[in-house]
Amino acid sequence: MGGEGVAGLGYQELRTSLCWVTGGTRPLPFLSWVLPAVPAPAMGLELYLDLLSQPCRAVYIFAKKNSIPFELRTVDLLKGQNHSDDFVQVNPLRKVPALKDGDFTLAESVAILLYLARKYEAPDHWYPQDLQARARVDEYLSWQHTALRTSCTRTMWQKMMFPIFLGQRVPPETLANTLAELDRCLQLLEDKFLKDQDFLAGPHISVADLVAITELMHPVSAGCDIFKSRPKLAAWRQRVEAAVGEDLFREAHAVLMKAKDLPPADTAMKERLKPLAQLFL
Repeated sequence: MGGEGVAGLGYQELRTSLCWVTGGTRPLPFLSWVLPAVPAPAMGLELYLDLLSQPCRAVYIFAKKNSIPFELRTVDLLKGQNHSDDFVQVNPLRKVPALKDGDFTLAESVAILLYLARKYEAPDHWYPQDLQARARVDEYLSWQHTALRTSCTRTMWQKMMFPIFLGQRVPPETLANTLAELDRCLQLLEDKFLKDQDFLAGPHISVADLVAITELMHPVSAGCDIFKSRPKLAAWRQRVEAAVGEDLFREAHAVLMKAKDLPPADTAMKERLKPLAQLFL
């Protein structure tokens, strides 16, 4: 009976009838007891993601692991779908991930992760209430943008995307410098953040670990065994995968791990990607 009004009439039908009887566009105020307002249908959470993107994978894993219901809206970056009119209405920055929650939209992966953690009251270890524990998570999230992300992204593009997908040669000295910077960042990740802890911010997994592991899988997808000579980091990776769940981890990285099998880009795609590709040399 929840969708019916007086005498079995639907709400909208009843409103129309009363308006016609009263000769107006709205029912008279005294009829409000007869005709309660019809609530607008709830709009669910939508996540705009491309799982080729490391921050998108972090958001995806977090939402799935915490059983957050969402509608996946895939945005293919290589096809330029982040520049479509529809997507720009969601995120004028033209970047993924992006979130739409009813009429509310949000950009930037860290902001999205924290929004989801707070709204859906995720277990405390993801983003701790304790002041200093939270500060450790914030510290890593603030550092990684211009350090680990840059070197991991450049490594994947220079070792795989340029030669295989774009058919473009990368100067050996350029790749050597990139790999050296990646090694420096990995050392900082171990010495400054992981130390002798189980996870980056303490004894339990946090959003910092999700952001970090999804970054590191970029060079792994390009054939860089960055964990082979780093047993501490390799053990941390195993703990993160176990905490997340191996099936979910593989699911989130399936697109990335198949990137080496992408067909070569056509001329139009190469031209479209040229401005972006220049950032990774």
